[in-house]
Amino acid sequence: MNFNEAKQQSGTVLIEFYASWCLHCQKMMPVVETVRKELSGQVPVYQYDIDKNTKDADEAKVQTIPTFIVYRNGYEMWRYSGEIEGTKLLEEVKNILNQK
Repeated sequence: MNFNEAKQQSGTVLIEFYASWCLHCQKMMPVVETVRKELSGQVPVYQYDIDKNTKDADEAKVQTIPTFIVYRNGYEMWRYSGEIEGTKLLEEVKNILNQK
């Protein structure tokens, strides 16, 4: 699914922009996979390589990687750039998921 389709989905989605050569991104890969499993059936998780999705990264105003963005019904609700603990990432997504 392309970035625009992903962010415009109804409900909550988690999107990560990363690069395969980025050491911080590589460290986050198993964390993101764990979060993906935890959120299975509730929140889709999409990952986009900035080298293959330059236009999308520019549109999302990604300045550093990895960058995590939570969208809800097409609106950006939360953003974080850099390494983040899986529990914190999960907590942020669940907080948005539980908002009315």
